[in-house]
Amino acid sequence: MMRRLQRILNYGILIAGVSMVVPVIAQPDTFKTLTLDNKTSSGMMMGSTGGTTSLPAVVSNSDRSERKCLGFGDPNPDHTIVLKQPVAKLTIRVDSGGSDTTLLISGPGGVRCTDSGASKDAKLQDKDFQPGTYQVWVGTIAPNTNRDYRLTVRASN
Repeated sequence: MMRRLQRILNYGILIAGVSMVVPVIAQPDTFKTLTLDNKTSSGMMMGSTGGTTSLPAVVSNSDRSERKCLGFGDPNPDHTIVLKQPVAKLTIRVDSGGSDTTLLISGPGGVRCTDSGASKDAKLQDKDFQPGTYQVWVGTIAPNTNRDYRLTVRASN
């Protein structure tokens, strides 16, 4: 659904057989990039899973805590999180309505990953995030599984 909406925004709308071109509305940066600083400590981004690429092959087979990375998705990151200052604890949560999702985050300090476990929707909560740019992949356990999701990010010090 998310991809269909994007195509409509990019190319126009077809209503009752009449094609009408509408101006392209630029996506806000927070659709793909979220910047957290001393004024903003949380945010939300939307996306859609899908793909046949093994995310561990793109990012890493295991993370800095030796947890196994899992999932299939797009070879390019789905989102970027920019931290302007150190963050003591960062929570990143996928809400896909209960689909079997995974998260892989690559940035300063290495790779961090988690799968959904019993709860299905993946959640990563970790400490000691340094300032910098973090690439985020949202994947699914099975390849070519398309699910719309909301990604929430919350920093706490």
